Amino acid sequence: MLLCGDLGAGKTALTKGVAQGLGISGPITSPTFNILLVHEGRLPLYHMDLYRLESGSQLEDIDYYGTLEADGLSVVEWGDRFAEADPENRVLVTITTTGDFSRSILLESRGKRGEALAESWVAEYQAIGAGEEDAQ
Repeated sequence: MLLCGDLGAGKTALTKGVAQGLGISGPITSPTFNILLVHEGRLPLYHMDLYRLESGSQLEDIDYYGTLEADGLSVVEWGDRFAEADPENRVLVTITTTGDFSRSILLESRGKRGEALAESWVAEYQAIGAGEEDAQ
């Protein structure tokens, strides 16, 4: 899952929700200075932040591709920084601030696995009471 949005849009907050869903109880903080944090839960959560990287060539240095193919869930903050590195299967989540306490979230999927994940999120969102017009 690739997350994009302005500073303070809610990328780390969304990751906290994903971690909670995976049964991870420890603190979830932005890995801006660590680049990669690993949290253990039902599945490992690989939480990356590409904000401080200057070029796509640095992705090799942090084993970006190996991490994406690992046995857990990868959440990449600032995941839109290097379009040439987009994985074949992915969900791009764009978070836009629409007010002090409101956000708009746009899901763009690619590949069968990415499409299935995005569809399951929309179905879950609708199941908890959101209107169909909100889950586009």
